[in-house]
Amino acid sequence: MRKMKFSKELYSKTALIKAAYNFTDSAYVHLDADEQYYYVELEPKSGSDKIDEHDFVNEMLAQSVRHEIFQQTKHIRELLYARAVASSVIVDESLIEDSSDEIPYTEDEILKDWFAEDEKNNS
Repeated sequence: MRKMKFSKELYSKTALIKAAYNFTDSAYVHLDADEQYYYVELEPKSGSDKIDEHDFVNEMLAQSVRHEIFQQTKHIRELLYARAVASSVIVDESLIEDSSDEIPYTEDEILKDWFAEDEKNNS
């Protein structure tokens, strides 16, 4: 069983979980943490080749970089997505009613008790 520890200052929890997930096909992975470190234990599955802890360390670094790039470019991707969706909106002018012909409602018409009218009609 291989035991490793990673500083919480350098690595994010997201990077740790993603790196660990990439090893679940060849190893049993146990994760733990304290105030300063993440702890990883890798135990090779039966029939799997020997697990090199250096591969896990490299995967942690790769996932950390991916997570950092994700964080730094999140707002740009959101803006691009919003612009793409907004530009795809097609407005059918024939479905838009002309509001100049509308008759304004009075406050009494808007605030009337609709249930009172139903009771009068049912009586």
